[in-house]
Amino acid sequence: MQFKPLVTLTAVLLTFMVSTVGSVFADETCMSPYMAKIAGQEDYVYVWTLGAEGVGDEQDKLVTIDVNPKSENYGTIINSLSVGGRNEAHHSGFTDDRKYLWAGGLDSNKIFVFDVHTDPAKPTLSNTIEDFVSASGGVVGPHTTYALPNRMLVTGLSNNQDHGGRTGLVEYTNSGEFIKTNWMPTDDNLQGAEKSGSYADGFGYDVRALPRRNVLVTSSFTGWNNYMMDLGKLMGDAEAMKHFGNTVVIWDLHTRQPKKILDVPGAPLELRCAWKKENNFCYTTTALTSEIWIIYEDENQEWQAKSVAKIGDASKIPLPVDISIAADDSLLWVNTWNDGQTRVFDLSDPFAPEEVYTKRIGEQVNMLSQSWDGKRVYYTSSLLGNWDKKTAPDGEDLQYFKAFNWTDGELQEQFAIDFLAENLGLPHQMRFGAHALYQ
Repeated sequence: MQFKPLVTLTAVLLTFMVSTVGSVFADETCMSPYMAKIAGQEDYVYVWTLGAEGVGDEQDKLVTIDVNPKSENYGTIINSLSVGGRNEAHHSGFTDDRKYLWAGGLDSNKIFVFDVHTDPAKPTLSNTIEDFVSASGGVVGPHTTYALPNRMLVTGLSNNQDHGGRTGLVEYTNSGEFIKTNWMPTDDNLQGAEKSGSYADGFGYDVRALPRRNVLVTSSFTGWNNYMMDLGKLMGDAEAMKHFGNTVVIWDLHTRQPKKILDVPGAPLELRCAWKKENNFCYTTTALTSEIWIIYEDENQEWQAKSVAKIGDASKIPLPVDISIAADDSLLWVNTWNDGQTRVFDLSDPFAPEEVYTKRIGEQVNMLSQSWDGKRVYYTSSLLGNWDKKTAPDGEDLQYFKAFNWTDGELQEQFAIDFLAENLGLPHQMRFGAHALYQ
């Protein structure tokens, strides 16, 4: 492996590198374009894991798995670092230099900062940010931790006033110093943004950047009142079900000024943006209506949103969760949590994705991490502590990490780890690590 930086402040250099050398990278495809990249085989997968009552030490933890086939420890857990208590561990993200991994707790509002460069095989807890709510002015539920040059952008899911979905984007330095909060636009305060449809709900969830277009894109989910509620109770509460996000917001990347609010009804979750310089679009999926939406720049350089495909049978509530776009923008991977399926859509026509492959991964499936070279795909199972299924039929995996090779259009399982049997908890988001990054 060799270390190849993909960190730049100019859209020209960024798009040149992505379009000309992207095929040699083996990193995850869905990372910030400002991050350092792994070239070659990743050594480790870091799994941000929820503690569960009655399972091991019951604490949230960062679990390190050796995934290099050349290693004598391949397919095994080589480190587990507990952080104390249960915080509703959810998403994590590297700083732009990739030396530190920020991981949030949706319930405690703590952000745990791990040193992954001193010894990539054994990360250590470097810092814990405990004043996220007070510093940000009331943002609750740190979700996506996203690298910008020399700083981290953290999306919120809620607020400390009504614990609903109204929230903001919070900026920090890489060293963990608060910079500012950018509140999501609402009907009461559009902040100069154009409301293009029926909604300006102020909800938040994921964020992605398209530097070549000076664009930042955010999606929307629901507030603390809902995501900390038992799923069965939530689904039966008609009033609570009204409080899900219906918007995607287009921002000016450099000024963090909201520019346009797009209607995307049904709780749009993960955002994944195209890499090739000629493709000015992103995708999201709606959890409640089971659709793929494209967020695109039209011929007049106006941003629009359009539903372009169905995902399974919406009446059966498959519940689309994580998605991943291939490095050459040819495929979109979509996980549906409730039926445990992973689906692959062909993007030959970006406005008409076609499902070409489906495989059941387990009783439930949430996150996936696809290598940049398209050869490996990793899966984990946990969605939210109070939403996860508690039991599975005999022979069905419930809480797991699974590694596959993607060969000739088929997933071939390489190994699996049962996180309950290992007394580790509920595995959520994954990030790749490698020794060569820091040599």
